[in-house]
Amino acid sequence: QVQLVESGGGLVQAGGSLRLSCVVSGGMLRINVVNWYRQAPGKQRESVATITNRGAANYADALKGRFSISIDNGKNTAYLQMNNLEPEDAAIYSCNANVWTPARGSQNYWGQGTWVTVSS
Repeated sequence: QVQLVESGGGLVQAGGSLRLSCVVSGGMLRINVVNWYRQAPGKQRESVATITNRGAANYADALKGRFSISIDNGKNTAYLQMNNLEPEDAAIYSCNANVWTPARGSQNYWGQGTWVTVSS
């Protein structure tokens, strides 16, 4: 079965950088689209960035210029490079992917998330 695992979160000072990874596994599969979301405590989940397997990327307007999404189809892995982090960026960051498999066709899957904490 398809599984998504995020990693790379942690504690960083304001102005620092982190690189998150999202590894998709589960045998024979094809990634169609990868999305990064984040949710701060007490707030609604929001979209951060999205990328297709062809590399076409889009970002939330407020984050464009600081965050960069990429994909490595050979490794079935997507990345989120986060620069100039601010305390307001602190949240759990989750990976969502639309993935095709022979058994289930195209479906959306979620990872467990990785925490990002930014100190001022």
